[in-house]
Amino acid sequence: MKAVRIHQYGNADVLQIEEIPIPEIREDEVLIKIHATSINPVDWKVREGHLKAMNLHNLPLTLGWDVSGTIEKTGSNVTEFNIGDEVYSRPAIERDGSYAEFIAVKAAEVTRKPKTMTHLEAASIPLAGITAWETLVTTAHIEKGQRVLIHAASGGVGTLAVQIAKAKGCYVIGTTSETNVALVKSLGADEVVDYKKEDFSELLSDIDVVLDTLGGVVQDKSWKVLKKGGILVSITQNPNAEIAEKLGVRSAFVFIGPNVPVLNELTALIDTGKLKAIVGNVFRLEEMKQAHLLSESGRARGKIVIKVTD
Repeated sequence: MKAVRIHQYGNADVLQIEEIPIPEIREDEVLIKIHATSINPVDWKVREGHLKAMNLHNLPLTLGWDVSGTIEKTGSNVTEFNIGDEVYSRPAIERDGSYAEFIAVKAAEVTRKPKTMTHLEAASIPLAGITAWETLVTTAHIEKGQRVLIHAASGGVGTLAVQIAKAKGCYVIGTTSETNVALVKSLGADEVVDYKKEDFSELLSDIDVVLDTLGGVVQDKSWKVLKKGGILVSITQNPNAEIAEKLGVRSAFVFIGPNVPVLNELTALIDTGKLKAIVGNVFRLEEMKQAHLLSESGRARGKIVIKVTD
């Protein structure tokens, strides 16, 4: 099968498309024929070696941890899936990923894909969708009427977070650039701040929940807009607990793993029309370098999706 792998850590030039064997599956696993996968920042952070200290991977490594496809084979202990079932997953990051024509995944990490989505759309959901849900719902416990600020609201996590917060009845504020203001409003945002023209920390106050997808200066400024008892949740860097305590607010850092119950929650929102995929760009496996460079640029709109099979 075709797969895009790395044999060393480095820039996008280390991505190589190769012919490798189709993976073998264990008794509790399924083999998925991949129709589509997508790019997430963790992909190129792994590629650059930022997670080396965690000792998660051996090289060569197939990157990619989003998948939408069909069941090709089931392990002897798998009873919940049949060959041909359409499924999607955020598989475990410790294993070879989805930049390939096939992937072996534990059945417990897989669920049926939304009926109302194509594979290209479904592939954009798992990692970003689980991240948005776990930050806002599981960690921040968003409630109807709360004021929620979502940074980079036109990005992969942001576009889904806006919709999830709106579905939960929140007052949603997003930050983005001028070119994406209309998109973010169309997803349900009540207010949109053009970060290139306005400083959100001077405009906003009384925020119950801040979802920080950027870190750095944006995270530093986000403390200022929180109300007492509010929470800053980051997916980029651990917020300073001492600052949180001093200000009388809460903070959390979220790094997600496979989560089928959350995927099923997302599927329910999707199939009832409350959540849609925003696919900004589509590439092929052979164009993985360009896809990574676009993701690294920070200028992607919605998700960057890789079409693996027709």
